[in-house]
Amino acid sequence: MNGDNTAAALRNRPLLKVSGLSVSFATDRGLVKAVRDVSFQVGRKEILAIVGESGSGKTVTLLSLLGLIDRRNGAVTGTVEFQGQNILQLSDRELRRLQGPGIALIPQDPMTAMTPVYTVGWQIAEQIREHETISTSSARRRAVELLGEVGLPDPCEIAGRYPHELSGGMRQRAMIAMALSCNPALLIADEPTTALDMTTQAQILNLLDRLRTEFGSSVILVSHSMGVVAELADKVAVMYAGRIVEQAATAPIFGSPNHPYTWGMLASIPPLSGKRPSRLSCIPGAPPSPGEIGDGCGFAPRCQFRLVICDTAPPSIAKDGHISLCHLDPAELPALRDVVLGAKAVSP
Repeated sequence: MNGDNTAAALRNRPLLKVSGLSVSFATDRGLVKAVRDVSFQVGRKEILAIVGESGSGKTVTLLSLLGLIDRRNGAVTGTVEFQGQNILQLSDRELRRLQGPGIALIPQDPMTAMTPVYTVGWQIAEQIREHETISTSSARRRAVELLGEVGLPDPCEIAGRYPHELSGGMRQRAMIAMALSCNPALLIADEPTTALDMTTQAQILNLLDRLRTEFGSSVILVSHSMGVVAELADKVAVMYAGRIVEQAATAPIFGSPNHPYTWGMLASIPPLSGKRPSRLSCIPGAPPSPGEIGDGCGFAPRCQFRLVICDTAPPSIAKDGHISLCHLDPAELPALRDVVLGAKAVSP
């Protein structure tokens, strides 16, 4: 009976649990915090989307999960539990064993992520051989199979090509094949549809959605596109100035968001029906650099509802799994949200 309870507890435990994660870098101007007290969870076979403008800390957060922050000038604090193990305490050698079968990364730019002097098939096979006891020929066959599984035509021929001989969409699929080569429990996709045409974007997103059903993987998806997030994600974390300012299931984020930054992002989406606006809404100003962020709300300088108290650290307001960092009175949020969004605050 105890064994059954233990197995059930393991199944119900989040695959990934991040608590109080902070990342700092030593610069000429002193220590700069790029990520501040970030916490989130990813369940098994779940897709979590992290959204926000460039410079909000999304990529740094994900690189820290993989142990890819240079320890010579970067410091990572907090707890990152993957399958119950705090991976921030692992050695470099232990992290390398984890990368691949445990956590795999689809980087933002597949052209610079792949080695230009080796063929695509060789690089995928090398990844497999690094983590499995397998012959060179078997690894090569598996690489060809993976290229076919991600939808590339004539995978045997593609395996013999160099990265520069593939289009952007084909390189992206090849990177996904490499990430899947060791059947990872968690796949991190950093802007996987950047610079791709709409048709290829749809194919890549459909492929990511298949991962949890066919491979049983969980996915962390980084994206600027709220449309992509609405279509694919189970949960959404909105990131700004190194902090997660709001997180919830996808429907509440789109139907009843609580943070002014989330309102601004949703307001900038073109309407699908009704009168065509003469000009799209936008958030005034620009995101701050990490060195300019104080202890107060990082979004305050761009927020039309700014209060004097916003110069102090915002409280965390949680209700029914919907968490936001904001000084605004929760009772006033619906009225203020309507000022920005109006009829746009609807379920995806």
